[in-house]
Amino acid sequence: MGCITKHYLNENSVLGVWKIEEDINTLLQLAELDNEDKKRFRGFASNSRRLEFLSVRALLAELLGKDARIVYNKNNKPFLKDGSRFISITHSHKLTAILTSTTEKVGIDLEYMSSNISSFAFKFLNRKEKITRENDLRKYHLYIHWCAKESLYKICDKEGINFRKNITIEPFELKESGEINGFVKTDRINESFDLWYSKYDNYAIVWTKKDYGNK
Repeated sequence: MGCITKHYLNENSVLGVWKIEEDINTLLQLAELDNEDKKRFRGFASNSRRLEFLSVRALLAELLGKDARIVYNKNNKPFLKDGSRFISITHSHKLTAILTSTTEKVGIDLEYMSSNISSFAFKFLNRKEKITRENDLRKYHLYIHWCAKESLYKICDKEGINFRKNITIEPFELKESGEINGFVKTDRINESFDLWYSKYDNYAIVWTKKDYGNK
């Protein structure tokens, strides 16, 4: 299947989604690995993890060209080696997504909606957040909250953030896709963010981007 969408959010930002249907050998041909990539690839014990890794590189090549390279900081946050863009990466089940921007910090998360998320929702929801009582919509609503908080966690560099205590998603009317608002408040962060959500098959996907200018 490969790249199923390449969506330009504006002139500086692009979002790509890859559906993993290839085998490892096919993906190896699509993703040209450098020595560091090859070392990481050999370190994965499971085929599923190898497929995820290769799909990220194949999608990155589709979005930015085969010379684009990913490196990681001490918190395992990805960066482009040449520093030309901000980048955020996510994968779940058979989908991989990448969001990049030349001017805005970004965060993206997607999840395959398979688990009984209601059983652990208390770990990431707080009292200000409202979930629909309609049973057929409840799972999707919860996953949007989860993905939104993951996206905000990523855009804020993953440091010292508790999903329930530090991130709040404002109540919103659930649709197939739409825009929502979130807040991150810690000892060092007090920021509001716009987020966008959508549904693809049985996946929930949420992304956020913010231009900090010279801040």
